[in-house]
Amino acid sequence: MGTFAAQARILRLRLSRAVRVTGLQVLRCRMLCALLFTWASASLGQAHPHVWVTVESQIVHAADGSAVGVRHAWTFDDAFSAFALQGIHSKKKGLFTREELAPLAEVNVTSLREYKFFTFAKANGRRVPFNEPVDYWLDYANGLLTLHFTLPLKAPVVVRTLDIEIYDPSFFVFFEFAPKAPVTLRGGPSNCKLAIERPKEIDIKQAQSLSEEFFNALTASASWGAQFTNKVALRCP
Repeated sequence: MGTFAAQARILRLRLSRAVRVTGLQVLRCRMLCALLFTWASASLGQAHPHVWVTVESQIVHAADGSAVGVRHAWTFDDAFSAFALQGIHSKKKGLFTREELAPLAEVNVTSLREYKFFTFAKANGRRVPFNEPVDYWLDYANGLLTLHFTLPLKAPVVVRTLDIEIYDPSFFVFFEFAPKAPVTLRGGPSNCKLAIERPKEIDIKQAQSLSEEFFNALTASASWGAQFTNKVALRCP
C-alpha cells in the first residue's frame, strides 16, 4: 500500500482538501498532519479506511407530522479522537467542555460540507437537499469525541417514503450504525415503520489490494464507497 511517507502525503492532501484553514486552523492542521504521519508509520495495516465513526441518528418531525431534518451523533475512533484534540487546551486535564471544543466542532462541520455531510436523502422517490447544519457541538467521553449536529431539510416533507444513506464516497471514513437502536424517530405519525440496513463487512484483502493512488483519486462524487452504505427506510402509509 505504499511507504509511510506516501501515507503521510495522502493524509496531508486529504486534510488540505477537506478543511478551509486560516490562522490558528493552519497551525492545528500542521500539527494534526505530523501526528497522523506518526500514526501511519506505527500502524500495522495501511488499507482504507483511516477513520471509523459510530453513527446514531434521529429523524426529526414537526408538530404537523412532516419530516424536517436529521439529527446525527457521530462518535470517532480513539486514535482520531486523540489526534484531533492535540493543541486544544482545557482547564482540567483530560476533560473538555463544549466551549473548549467549539472551534474544533466548527472545523469539523466546515470540512464535511464538501462531502454533503455524508448524508443523502430521498423522500417520496425524489432527492431532497439539506440546509447547512445547525445546533452542532462536540463532546468528549471515555476517550472518544462525538460530533452532534442537525441537518435541516430545505423544505418540510410529508413522508410516504423516506430513504437516508450515510457513507463516505471516497471510503476515507467508515461509518457504521451503533449496535443498539442506532436510528430513532422524534415525533411523526404513529403508524410509520422504520427499518435499517447495516453496511456490508469490509473485505480486508480487497482493500489491501488497491493502491493509495486509487483511493486518493476518489472524490466527493465517487460511488465506490456506496457499497458500505448505512441505510434508513421510513414508511408511512
